[in-house]
Amino acid sequence: MRRGKLRIYLGAAPGVGKTYAMLSEAHRRVERGTDCAVGFVEHHDRPRTEVMLHGLELVPRREIEYRATTFTEMDVDAVLARRPQVALVDELAHTNVPGSRNTKRWQDVEELLAAGIDVISTVNIQHLESLGDVVETITGIRQKETVPDEVVRRADQIELVDMSPQALRRRMAHGNIYQPDKVDAALSNYFRPGNLTALRELALLWVADRVDEYLQQYRGEHNIRSTWQARERIVVGLTGGPEGRTLIRRAARLAEKGAGGEVLAVYIARSDGLTSASPKELAVQRTLVEDLGGTFHHVIGDDIPTALLDFSRGVNATQIVLGVSRRKSWQYVFGPGVGATVARESGPDLDVHLITHDEAGKGRGLPIARGTRLGRSRIISAWLVGVAGPLLLTLALTRVDVGPDLTNNVLLFLLLTVAAALLGGLWPALASATVGSALLNYFFTPPVHTWIIAEPEDVVAIAVFFAVAVSVASVMDLAARRTHQAARLRAESEILSLLAGSVLRGETSLDALLERVRETFAMESVALLERESDVDPWTCAGRVGDPGAIERPEDADVDMPVGDHMALALSGRVLPAEDRRVLAAFAAQAAVVLDRQRLQVQADRAKELAEGNRIRTALLAAVSHDLRTPLASIKASVSSLRSDDVAWSQEDEAELLEGIEEGADRLGGLVDNLLDMSRLQTGTVTPLIREIDLDEVVPMALVGVPEDSVHLDIPETLPMVAVDKGLLERAVANVVENAVKYSPDGRPVHVSASAMGHRVELRVADRGPGVPDDAKERIFEPFQRYGDAPRGAGVGLGLAVARGFAEAMGGTLNAEDTPGGGLTMVLTLRTAPGRPRAQPELPTTTTT
Repeated sequence: MRRGKLRIYLGAAPGVGKTYAMLSEAHRRVERGTDCAVGFVEHHDRPRTEVMLHGLELVPRREIEYRATTFTEMDVDAVLARRPQVALVDELAHTNVPGSRNTKRWQDVEELLAAGIDVISTVNIQHLESLGDVVETITGIRQKETVPDEVVRRADQIELVDMSPQALRRRMAHGNIYQPDKVDAALSNYFRPGNLTALRELALLWVADRVDEYLQQYRGEHNIRSTWQARERIVVGLTGGPEGRTLIRRAARLAEKGAGGEVLAVYIARSDGLTSASPKELAVQRTLVEDLGGTFHHVIGDDIPTALLDFSRGVNATQIVLGVSRRKSWQYVFGPGVGATVARESGPDLDVHLITHDEAGKGRGLPIARGTRLGRSRIISAWLVGVAGPLLLTLALTRVDVGPDLTNNVLLFLLLTVAAALLGGLWPALASATVGSALLNYFFTPPVHTWIIAEPEDVVAIAVFFAVAVSVASVMDLAARRTHQAARLRAESEILSLLAGSVLRGETSLDALLERVRETFAMESVALLERESDVDPWTCAGRVGDPGAIERPEDADVDMPVGDHMALALSGRVLPAEDRRVLAAFAAQAAVVLDRQRLQVQADRAKELAEGNRIRTALLAAVSHDLRTPLASIKASVSSLRSDDVAWSQEDEAELLEGIEEGADRLGGLVDNLLDMSRLQTGTVTPLIREIDLDEVVPMALVGVPEDSVHLDIPETLPMVAVDKGLLERAVANVVENAVKYSPDGRPVHVSASAMGHRVELRVADRGPGVPDDAKERIFEPFQRYGDAPRGAGVGLGLAVARGFAEAMGGTLNAEDTPGGGLTMVLTLRTAPGRPRAQPELPTTTTT
């Protein structure tokens, strides 16, 4: 059975017309003879949307009883039984009522698709799981209903339903989205122009990324290598030199000139492993490009221009940014350089920018020029110069009627031998010396065209030529080897220095270390394997690269034992023996990092246990005195009332009963705070966020304090707040009770509230002694009582519980000085986007 196709209408905010567009598409398909049915569409009392439902078949919904209320959800079984060609399912991110077939509506849609039914659905950008934090930062509201990004990405078609913020606000003002009584609150909160503009940009960029994925897939399927300049992508070629920072910043400025520009920094390393580039400088440049919003890539390639162009065309880049060569003028005899080669071969579809910098023309230095092994093309060139060169030179000299004498001929052949030594080392130079000696003997030493040498001085000349050629070749080869060794030692020393620095800095990221190993040795994957004993199977402690490449050290191309039961395994190529010294240092550091991570976990666990012990100790101290004080008062009053020796008057009995009640209230408050603190410590506080008016909650929190001890100023015009009503009431009660306790007689506590942008501040100000700045954070710690607070006045949990509840609701609680003396507690809460439709309490909010 074929899988159904999914089409999604994506919007930036409620009211842009997703449902209307979905229903319009359904009518078009019905007119073409397609069998369409409405599985679930919510019109939200919008007249134009409701009209669009006319003429479409509605599959009956399923009724579900939950908390004495009846709800309707899509009946998946009914849709499967009806089996239309196309099913319309609105609000893909919706959370179903408990008792439904699936928890989420997108899971219902997956069942329909698996059954071969095509589905058309809708979703807003704020409901995508990966954008939850971004949307919360923009709007101040955390979306409870989300859909995994992968579900939306798998859609066969994604169509953006777009509308400008101004047009959407006009629709809202005309009553086309919400009821008139909700319009003002919505326009001043969630539907502010800034919020809508940011959400619209999110939606446009997300859809643009999906379009880019489809474009890359299409180009790959059709083997299209040329660049399609649909979007500015700028590739920065890095060498590991200090000029890389300048290139990255310049590329970032170029990308900013066009909307949606992207920067990709690429470092191309040769396949022989260790390079002369500074690992520290590359790490700095990686951080810089990521801070500027780009990406860093590490590519292996012996031919740098070809590898750079292949990478650029592979990512559909439009521009390449390179630095002007650091080589001196005389070094251009070895070739035109990377920049000139890339510019020549880039073709008309790639623009190449050569950026000047401070390091231009200062020379690359011998370690960089000799820092890697001789490439294949260079070896071939050396053999051509050393063997074919003397033959061509002989042909040219024999064609000249009056040529140079033997001495000059020897010098010309010696020049070719030196060139062969410079290019390819010892063996091409020796071959050149041998061929040159034979040619000098046969063609230029009398008698010519024979192997006989008549004059003794000619014998000496040829012998000296061969000796000098061999000596020069040996010296050049030795110099090349020493230079290569020096470059390797330099690279190794920088790597080991960086490794030692990471140890001293206490860096504990195992993945970062393994990634550094992979890049340093040009490997495909690196894994750190360990086992408990010689007979236990190997387990992976950390891995980068190909996720399934290495399961045992025997499967790796290179393995480096670390102790008896740990090994660093690499796959990609076989390393030469000289590289294993540096690899051993990496392996030892990887083991240290792994041990450090585990010790850190144990330390964190020990810290948690120590904190728990401290709280338990403080709890025992509180129980030993503060809880026993009201118990003793209650017991004394009860014992007195039950005594037969004293005849108590009605006033005395009333006073004793009042003492019992006060002791019981104090004991209840202490136990409530202890239980609340326990819930906060164990992380079991789960707020049920609702949109509530502050003036409905604060008066209820003041029931336990004397009426004349608090002055309340809560304007009715405040926006609604998104809070848990019960937690907010407890937090306010604790703060107010603390303020009343420290406020002098006759000086009531002032409780006021005001709106500050997308926040509401509740301020509780007293005229007590105040708290110094260095103690303002300490008073929020559990079991802390400031100053000379009397024993029995509480266990010091009120403010700690209040702050914990505030943070659980997404707010804050801080202490400030009251002007004129005293302390002000500032409780900051998030405003709500608008008053929701009356609904019973559900685990999550419904999508609108």
